[in-house]
Amino acid sequence: MNTAQTMSKTTATIDPSAAGATASSCCGSCGTGTGTGAAAAPAPAVAGRAVFQVQGMTCGHCVSSVTAELKKIDGVTDVAVDLATGRVTVEATAPLADEAVAAAIDEAGYDLVGRLDG
Repeated sequence: MNTAQTMSKTTATIDPSAAGATASSCCGSCGTGTGTGAAAAPAPAVAGRAVFQVQGMTCGHCVSSVTAELKKIDGVTDVAVDLATGRVTVEATAPLADEAVAAAIDEAGYDLVGRLDG
């Protein structure tokens, strides 16, 4: 009896220029950056916008990790990461607690330097 199993493999190619990400790799797990291609839904009302300085991000994978963790915070509606400067803009339906942002950045594996806008 032949017990060999055939496994299929799905490969996705992501164009880093579509998301404005660089093709450099910080940790080797992405190599190409991120992009979604999905149409944006209308944004909910924004009650709070804050800009933070984050240290250690160097590629699209870093951007994805930080964005995903920040979007887990209740009320966060949008996250924009400027990879070149390390600035992360977070929009939310309520003011953001620095402690929640710091915990999310830490969970993603990066260092929060501080809030830039008060």
